[in-house]
Amino acid sequence: MELNYKNVNGYLLPELEYKSGEQMLHIGKYGFLRRDYLKNCKRAKYQVMLLKDTLGEHLLEIDRVAKEREEIILKQLEKSDPLPDKEDDQMAWVRAVNQHRAIAEEMILAELIYVS
Repeated sequence: MELNYKNVNGYLLPELEYKSGEQMLHIGKYGFLRRDYLKNCKRAKYQVMLLKDTLGEHLLEIDRVAKEREEIILKQLEKSDPLPDKEDDQMAWVRAVNQHRAIAEEMILAELIYVS
């Protein structure tokens, strides 16, 4: 591996490429939650992934899987606990949708985000 160096105030610093920086632009809510968890609670794992430049791929994958899982959970919740008619009682419908989203989010956090 050939490294190029640049002179900064008399110090030679390596010019390193970091591909995860580009991937960070495409990460959503669950990817950032996973990043924060790793950064604050699993520092060694976070540092290894950062140094190996695999953090971006990991976060993109977690975000993708979490979104797919959220859709599946919401469909299952609608089957088991149908939403009220939006035309009849809009506030009841909003409450039910928010409740379903909160349940799905808690399940995703427990299954995918806050795990080793």
